[in-house]
Amino acid sequence: MSAPKIAIIGSGLIGCAWAVSFARGGCDVAMYDQSALAANAAPARIHEMARDMAAVDLLMGQTPDQIAARIRVAKGLEDALTGVDHVQENAPEKLEIKKEIWADLDRLAPERAVLASSTSALLPSAFSESLKGRHRCLVAHPINPPSLIPAVEVVPAPWTDPEIVERTAHLMERIGQTPIRMKREIDGFLMNRLQGALLQEAFRLVDQGIASPEDVDIGIRDGLAPRWALMGPFETIDLNAPGGVRDYVARYQGMYVNMAPSQRDIADWSGPALEQIETERRAALPLDEIPRAQARRDSRLMALMQFLRGKVRA
Repeated sequence: MSAPKIAIIGSGLIGCAWAVSFARGGCDVAMYDQSALAANAAPARIHEMARDMAAVDLLMGQTPDQIAARIRVAKGLEDALTGVDHVQENAPEKLEIKKEIWADLDRLAPERAVLASSTSALLPSAFSESLKGRHRCLVAHPINPPSLIPAVEVVPAPWTDPEIVERTAHLMERIGQTPIRMKREIDGFLMNRLQGALLQEAFRLVDQGIASPEDVDIGIRDGLAPRWALMGPFETIDLNAPGGVRDYVARYQGMYVNMAPSQRDIADWSGPALEQIETERRAALPLDEIPRAQARRDSRLMALMQFLRGKVRA
């Protein structure tokens, strides 16, 4: 069986991370960017990513040179799309830009090719409705960077062929990702809706003077997150009661019902709570130190992914 051919549209951080992920899964990757500067910078960024991942054994036993050898910078959009099986678009989160690009993708990509967007904010129906090949269009939204975080939301438009969803999910599994097969589109998809619910409560707790920003971070970082690194919320509650999930609901549903009325008002993210959060964060981490903190985070994240992929799933 020949290697899948992938076109990456957009050569920024997400595009480069996708390229490493697809190449790691044995795919042949062509990259295109309207910006020649971004396109020309991509190979060095990709090699750096692959080198860092190889150091913690996240390349499926391959070398950075082997990964880089499967990735090329295309001469143009048509060159990138020639003979491809899957297109992963990473353009800016602006609907008019998406519509223009997707019209070109639908016109130029082979009819059998899946067209996927990495968008985190736009519904697939918003930019695919008028396309002739809209049945092959969907969102494949990663948590950044997809080269490290395995979850990918596979989100169909109302007219997406279910077989396209399955093809995309199987491709994600091939390259080491974990697909979330969503049954229909909804604002925020799945991961941002869950994250948004937590952030609403986090801002509310600070805004109401119940906890400091650091105490909220401690509650997640040193409380819930270690467990959540190993399992999701339903598996968590299934293991937290002797009789499993039904027993947990019987014991604790009343507590959550009592909490619910105080969680219904939308929290103010931009008022005094933001002033307090920003003040505390800048005291702990000046703005000019954020790049170094991001690098430390990514290093720790790679070590965690090495453990989770190599140990927990073995």
